[in-house]
Amino acid sequence: MRLIDTHAHLDFEDYDSDRFEVLKRAAAAGVEKIVNVGADLAGSQRSVKLAQQYNELYAVVGIHPHAADTVNSDVLANLTQLAEQSVVKGIGEIGLDFYYDNSPREIQQVAFKKQLQLAQKIDLPVIIHSREAAEETLALLSEVGDFKEKLIFHCYSYGPDYIEELIKRDYYIAFGGMLTFKNAESVRQALKKVPLNRLLLETDSPYLTPVPYRGQRNEPAYVKQVAEQAAQLKELPLAELADLTTANAKRIYKL
Repeated sequence: MRLIDTHAHLDFEDYDSDRFEVLKRAAAAGVEKIVNVGADLAGSQRSVKLAQQYNELYAVVGIHPHAADTVNSDVLANLTQLAEQSVVKGIGEIGLDFYYDNSPREIQQVAFKKQLQLAQKIDLPVIIHSREAAEETLALLSEVGDFKEKLIFHCYSYGPDYIEELIKRDYYIAFGGMLTFKNAESVRQALKKVPLNRLLLETDSPYLTPVPYRGQRNEPAYVKQVAEQAAQLKELPLAELADLTTANAKRIYKL
């Protein structure tokens, strides 16, 4: 069985004491590649360094909406430079977070738009963080351009209502540990509506640890629990679901 964790944050200090062991456990669970995603400029720089250090890691660089107020011309120039590295496979995670509102909404929208334009300019896929901002996220994406087959809605949480629109736009949709949460029936129903050729798996480590490990630090090995739940919902053998989602990850990230 081959799995790819399409979204993790192994550059976080949560893993400073046992990062190598975390990677070994991932390999033992069948995880052959992990995409490590930046949340700010320093995290993006760390992600690139880790991907250069470990063959099983790739990097995505970008500024999370929580840090949107840091996005300026210098930061964008730095991201552009980082993206020239062969280990960098996308721009993210970028988007809008109107749940926490850690940055003013107008600033989030400006930072999001600038990074979308950067991704277009350098022809890399984008990884979207969108929380309590579905309509605004989709409107801004429409304004900037066509991201057909070049966009991942990470950690999908909006329920089934938006799936049809995302599929119409030819976006990929990634699901994580939330699939296993007792109170996340709407997320499970959403997954059922996603075509197999647009489905991705992730952990968002160290967050959103799946059952039965909930309450502990998340890690890429646990993408197997996400895969098991997804296979059950899609009524497919685990190995087949794993192969399909791995092929999807390789396609969008050009691995």
